[in-house]
Amino acid sequence: MDKNTRLDTEDHDRATISFPFDRMTVQRFRKEFPRARWSDWNKAWIVPGKTASRRINRWLAREASRANPSAEEKGRDAYEFEPILSTYLSVDGEGLRIKSPYWRRLVEEIRQISFARWDHNAKVWRVPFASYDELVQHWEAIENEARRSEPEERRKRAEARKGSDEEKRARRRANERRRRRIPLSADALPPLNRPIATETYGIIVVREITGELVHCDTIDDIYPGLDGDYVWGIWCLPSLDELIRNWPRKNELTNKDRERGWWHPDIEQLREARRSARSCERRAAALVSD
Repeated sequence: MDKNTRLDTEDHDRATISFPFDRMTVQRFRKEFPRARWSDWNKAWIVPGKTASRRINRWLAREASRANPSAEEKGRDAYEFEPILSTYLSVDGEGLRIKSPYWRRLVEEIRQISFARWDHNAKVWRVPFASYDELVQHWEAIENEARRSEPEERRKRAEARKGSDEEKRARRRANERRRRRIPLSADALPPLNRPIATETYGIIVVREITGELVHCDTIDDIYPGLDGDYVWGIWCLPSLDELIRNWPRKNELTNKDRERGWWHPDIEQLREARRSARSCERRAAALVSD
């Protein structure tokens, strides 16, 4: 197992996992999960069962130890000798666990640690002892971002911004987002009805190109760096089905992609968007049932 290993929850009754191909690893996986089936569409293994995510997490922890049998023991010894003392870090039967309110930059920090994985059932990030040295290296940044994610800290920052130029810009950006429009270079228009990634709004789907020219000088505080002819596009958030059917970008993101304002999302961005879309659909279903 390595950093290319990914676990993703599909719904309450199954989970998917993908990892670099290795014949022996696949054999161990098939022995552990005899009901698992390979999906060419998802390019991943689908494991049925309500506890699939939890069982996969335990298997991944064992595989991490197998990759370096002594690393797990060394990590445990290092933790016992000089533990990280924090309200955000604890230990249970499956290893180290990080629990904090959601914060995007926090997630980005945690994902830099080998074999770190999200446990959907326990709502915690799990890190094997084999990665303890990496956790120590990243912990200061992780803990700082965890503190910033606390509701009280968010409230303080919001209070400090009141009446400031920053708050005015934030309100303008919020109003612009509600209009569901985005400036698009007339020389590099994105495909319609297909998920694309943007710096400002994340992954969206452009439904219509209005043809109306954008007056760049009036919105340069919201969309900085616009140069050339731009037209307005009308966008919406993609559905879960659109995200699942979209093929991820394989090549590296280039400066040219960023300059044009949109690019095809990679697999990690798609997985994050799929998780959000599933949560939204579940909340909507719960409201309907109530």
